[in-house]
Amino acid sequence: MAKVQSFIRLCNYLQDPRHVARFQYLCGVRGTFPEKATEAGGEQPGSHGLRRRLQERGAGGDPGDCIANGEGGDATVPQANGTQADTGSPLMPDAARAKPLRRNSLTGDVGQEFLIDNKLLFYLFTFGTELGNEMFFIIFFPFLFWNVDALVSRRLIVVWAWNLFVGQSTKDVVRWSRPASPPVVKVEVFYNSEYSMPSTHAMTGTAIPFCVFMLSYGRWQYPFLFGLCVALCWSVLVCVSRVYMGMHSVLEVITGFLYSLLILAFFHVTLEKVDTFYMTDHYAPLVIVVSHVSLGLVAFTLDSWSTSRGDTAQALGTGAGAALATYVNYQLGLLVDPPLSSLPLSFPPISISLVMRSLLRFLIGVVVLLITRMVMKAVTIPFLCRLFGLPSNDVRQARQHMKVELPYRYIVYSVMGFSCVCVVPLLFGILNLA
Repeated sequence: MAKVQSFIRLCNYLQDPRHVARFQYLCGVRGTFPEKATEAGGEQPGSHGLRRRLQERGAGGDPGDCIANGEGGDATVPQANGTQADTGSPLMPDAARAKPLRRNSLTGDVGQEFLIDNKLLFYLFTFGTELGNEMFFIIFFPFLFWNVDALVSRRLIVVWAWNLFVGQSTKDVVRWSRPASPPVVKVEVFYNSEYSMPSTHAMTGTAIPFCVFMLSYGRWQYPFLFGLCVALCWSVLVCVSRVYMGMHSVLEVITGFLYSLLILAFFHVTLEKVDTFYMTDHYAPLVIVVSHVSLGLVAFTLDSWSTSRGDTAQALGTGAGAALATYVNYQLGLLVDPPLSSLPLSFPPISISLVMRSLLRFLIGVVVLLITRMVMKAVTIPFLCRLFGLPSNDVRQARQHMKVELPYRYIVYSVMGFSCVCVVPLLFGILNLA
């Protein structure tokens, strides 16, 4: 019983938003919180008047300590955005004003302005958080499939889709809110309306590099320590970036990391069987469609609409499209994996011809995918709105209806997944780029 209580105390400690605020301060992020925000939202634990950090800094203290201890006194509050606001420290001449990266896709909120003292860390962690966003997946999966290893890419998509489904569904069961602001500075607000536990960025940021390592080591020739270090650095960068962005507590990031490793352990013994089933079984297309759509229905009935609903359906739709394309490729003999006798594979020597050919394949393929997405979006949402008698003049409002969002995401991203794995490689063959 004592161990359970100690574990609960540890979890409560790691969940405290003041640790996030302290880490942000150490990384050079300072908020510009209007005083009325604190009054309207109620005083958060440990945020007893953010202006106290000013006096603490002026006395030579650490605002991180002030956040943790709630100590300090009154100070003059500088102006930001035309309102009285607390910057967390005296306004430095080299501090850069910034706004959150993207507005919240559910509420349209653009977020509160903040100050950046360390631009290098800002760009580093911005890059880290982008490793878990849609545009990165649109770039990374196809590049891996078209230019490196089709087997690794198609199996990686399976793990990514299931990993994201499990993570988003868990969020809607646990229903923990994002870290409180103040004291936390929201460097990003795009996902602020979603639940927070566990961090799905941490999950995908762990699953992708470690799954690539799991699938490629022994299949390709490279040192074990090199692959492990790359995977670990990738994962740590994504995990830490979520704390920096103010989107997750330390506990949520650690949970996402461990949760993803648990899912990878499951797929380590089943992934080859799943991939073989997708390619060879006569009933594979039916199982793929039914399983992925059913999981999407489960996710959409867990709670009210949020961006996590669309992300889950998007991942499942992509996974379904890629799996169906895998079946078609195998049945038609369009893509043949290297024989086991040729393993381990070695990287070809880098040449201008190889680089130009890879870049050309990548650019043509991504353009095809982006055009496919644009056209499918432009056609699907108005069609679904007309089908169900909903107004189509407000896309954000229309997509909050399950009967629009769910088929829209599945149709658009399953077509993209199918195009990536089947259609674009056929195009490369026609253009003599295969």
